[in-house]
Amino acid sequence: MALMLGIESSCDETAAAVVENGKKVLSNAVSSQMAKHSVYGGVVPELAAREHLTAIEKVCAEALDSAGVTMKDIDAVAVTHAPGLIPALLVGLNFAKGLAAANQKPLIGINHFIAHMYGAFVDSEEAVFEDPNLYPMAALVVSGGHTSIVIIDSDGKSRVAGATIDDAAGEALDKGAKLLNLGYPGGPVIEKLAKGGDPAAFHFPRSLTGTAGKAVAPEHRFNFSFSGVKTALLYHASNHSEDGSAASLEGQFLTDTLASYQEAVVDVLCSKVFDAAKHYHAKTVLLCGGVACNSALRERFMKDVPQGMRAIIAPKKYCTDNAAMVAGLAYHYYNAGTFCDLSLDTFARLPHVTEVPFKGIRS
Repeated sequence: MALMLGIESSCDETAAAVVENGKKVLSNAVSSQMAKHSVYGGVVPELAAREHLTAIEKVCAEALDSAGVTMKDIDAVAVTHAPGLIPALLVGLNFAKGLAAANQKPLIGINHFIAHMYGAFVDSEEAVFEDPNLYPMAALVVSGGHTSIVIIDSDGKSRVAGATIDDAAGEALDKGAKLLNLGYPGGPVIEKLAKGGDPAAFHFPRSLTGTAGKAVAPEHRFNFSFSGVKTALLYHASNHSEDGSAASLEGQFLTDTLASYQEAVVDVLCSKVFDAAKHYHAKTVLLCGGVACNSALRERFMKDVPQGMRAIIAPKKYCTDNAAMVAGLAYHYYNAGTFCDLSLDTFARLPHVTEVPFKGIRS
């Protein structure tokens, strides 16, 4: 048995978790900063770092206590070190370094992006990802800062087949809500207010899909672009408001607008990942990341999955930022003896993804 303590502080959630053997979640503590950032309409990195400093020791203690273990029982300390907000990442990384050094435990650096994919498999009695019939796998990772399609082979080799060339899907939802003055975080607000709306009431552009009469360049076949739909929302709202303000829509018109806007984002996400899945002969399509909490996206994903492919969606509690996915993923590095020293650094951008450690087909 191996117990991993995972620490997550890449954005505005301070989280810690204890996971046994990469699967069994013994604790998953999270301290949210949402209320602190809502007044600014987005995450302020310096404020996030200060809040992490205040919460991290308490959150880690809570995770250990809830799991009924102490640091003596922990086999390794894992921490998100990339990608994310540098001030926020540094708090978690330096705390993890100190914890590992003081207790003479190995340190494991975790790629937050890969951890999101593992979020679909953590807290499971069986290692589902070891099933050879899952591969190749096409994973759609959709979060506030990332919208990417990753192809994973049975040996763990992976490659990013497509990514956003401007705004991520989560940014499009958050910024769309902000320009309409609907509050923060925008994604959940839009999902809530769009219920009861007509998703076909208005047409918003689906960039890089060829639906506008312009062929998509081959290099952009699996890439995403959401800046155009956001701009279209701004013009739509301004043109249909009495005072020309984008923030003055209301009633059923607002509901239909949001339903149509959300539909455009969901449509692009699903059409792109399913096209990639067919192109790479995937046997499984995976949906994960914070935006994967969106019910409209989850429903469309399950409804439109190509025949013969298996659809896997991460549980909602492991879609948003959490440390269970960090600690769970760390087990596979621990088994491989892949550790880091105290020179481990943070990175704001996504490091090149060429392999995932949970390939799992045992020889």
